[in-house]
Amino acid sequence: MRESDCVFCEIVGGRAPSYRVLEDVHAVAFLNIRPAAPGHTLVVPRVHARDMWEISEVSHGHVAAMAHRVAALLNATLAPDGVNVKHNTGEAAGQDVFHFHAHVVPRWHGDNLRLAWNSPLAQPAELEEVLERVSAGR
Repeated sequence: MRESDCVFCEIVGGRAPSYRVLEDVHAVAFLNIRPAAPGHTLVVPRVHARDMWEISEVSHGHVAAMAHRVAALLNATLAPDGVNVKHNTGEAAGQDVFHFHAHVVPRWHGDNLRLAWNSPLAQPAELEEVLERVSAGR
């Protein structure tokens, strides 16, 4: 994908409409047009990066700082009972716009929104095997 084909690059550049919540020199936060809940905000870096594997650590830090500010703003203005901060990298994980972004989703008791999974408890041998593989790559 060329950056000129990226809808989030178009939003960041002011060439596509958006409902901006906050912005600074590094990141832009805008309301999701398909919100999971009122106030569902997307936070994107101004510099194009496809996903978690491509974004620089510095740029990721700027997005994280903006997500923190957005969560505080939503808490102060919408008074949710909680918040989810979520990111997807790759189609297998549910990424559908290939410009790194974080979702900041206000939550209320009884909203019936399900973003979590229910996994069985892993066996110690399985955890040890995964830890060994990951540790070998450090």
